[in-house]
Amino acid sequence: MTKPIAQRYDFIYLFDVQDGNPNGDPDAGNLPRVDPETYRGLVTDGCLKRKIRDYVLVAKAAGPESAEAGYEIYFQTKGGPEKRVLNTLHEQAYTAIGAKSADKKYADQVKARQWMCAHFWDVRTFGAVMSMKENNCGQVRGPVQLTFARSADRIFQQEITITRKSVTNEADAQDQIKKDGNITGTMGRKSIVPYGLYLTHGFVSAHEAAGTGFGEEDLSLLWSALKGMFDHDRSASRGLMAPRKLVVFKHQSALGNAPAHKLFEALKVVRNDTTSAPRAYSDYTVTLDRSAIPQNVEVVEML
Repeated sequence: MTKPIAQRYDFIYLFDVQDGNPNGDPDAGNLPRVDPETYRGLVTDGCLKRKIRDYVLVAKAAGPESAEAGYEIYFQTKGGPEKRVLNTLHEQAYTAIGAKSADKKYADQVKARQWMCAHFWDVRTFGAVMSMKENNCGQVRGPVQLTFARSADRIFQQEITITRKSVTNEADAQDQIKKDGNITGTMGRKSIVPYGLYLTHGFVSAHEAAGTGFGEEDLSLLWSALKGMFDHDRSASRGLMAPRKLVVFKHQSALGNAPAHKLFEALKVVRNDTTSAPRAYSDYTVTLDRSAIPQNVEVVEML
């Protein structure tokens, strides 16, 4: 493991979306997630972590099928059983330490857990529950945690009808030709947010980092991911998504020198014109009251 970080960090991250769906809700027909009482948009922490993981895969790829040593990703969305079946990855840990999971020795589980932290960036960063019946690698509480992102204002969940001038099979083609005299195609729907500015809060614990080996290089990679992950996650359904603000609060100690919520309250997001719906980042004024930050907390505006 690398030398873990020795100081606590808290951070605020702002991003926006234009004409896209930042995080569909499977319980609501994939409409953009929303707080049903306030209609402010939501993006889950899991959605943001997925984008961060995918950035790390791109940034640390050593080849088409492999990642740089120590920067593999535990929870992947692509690949075969050797990449996406978790027990297979756990088995690699036990093989590497020269033990058998069937023995169920606690000392071996600890070694397997350490191996997983050393090899998988997202395990030592976000943590993972790996206490399965076979190849038990225990549980890891990651030093980096994120809240749900919440939009600054209420959003509008808009559904757009889309068409495709093709059909799936010959039977459908013949049915349309018989009915309309031509292949008229198919219709579907697309859910978007015309515009939304989202804000999430993050925490980096030096105490938890000591247990996973989360070091300065890992932290630097996290900041890079937050600044660049949307450029490697483009799709027609996500519209235009962009990072807008990343404010990092660096404490002088592992325990921290100020409550996180007090630091977060120093950032204000104000809509310039409340009589019209926001449609761009320039419709907001984002300010940081540095006088509200204690002297023993360093403020770094990365974006």
